[in-house]
Amino acid sequence: MKRQSNEAFNTEMRNRTKRFAISVIQFYRQMQKTEITYILGKQLLRAATSVAANFRAACRGRSGAEFYSKICIVTEEADETQFWLELFEESSMVKEEAIQPLYKEATEILAIVTSIKHKLRPKEM
Repeated sequence: MKRQSNEAFNTEMRNRTKRFAISVIQFYRQMQKTEITYILGKQLLRAATSVAANFRAACRGRSGAEFYSKICIVTEEADETQFWLELFEESSMVKEEAIQPLYKEATEILAIVTSIKHKLRPKEM
C-alpha cells in the first residue's frame, strides 16, 4: 500500500510542479518587457521550469541516491525561484498581487521538497 501512496504523491507533485511552471510562464508572458525584466524573467523561467523537470527526473530515479540528488536540486531551484520573485516584487517591477500567488506556491513546494530531503538525508551527513 505504501508504494501506491508514494506513486500517487509523486504523480500529484509532478502535476503540481508542472502547473507551477506553466503559471510562471504565463506570468512572464504578461509582463511588460524591458531589458531588466527580460534578463530577470529568463532566470525566473529557468528556475521554475527546473523545479518541475527535476522533480519529474527524481521520480524516474534508478536509486534512492539518485532520487535524493534530484530532490536536492529541486530544493535549490524552488529557493532560487523565490529569490527571483522577491526581486521582481521588491524592485517594484511587478505588483505584489501578481507575485503573491506564485510566491505562495513556490513556498509550499519548497517546504514539501525540503521535508522530503531531510527525511532522506544520508546517515553520514
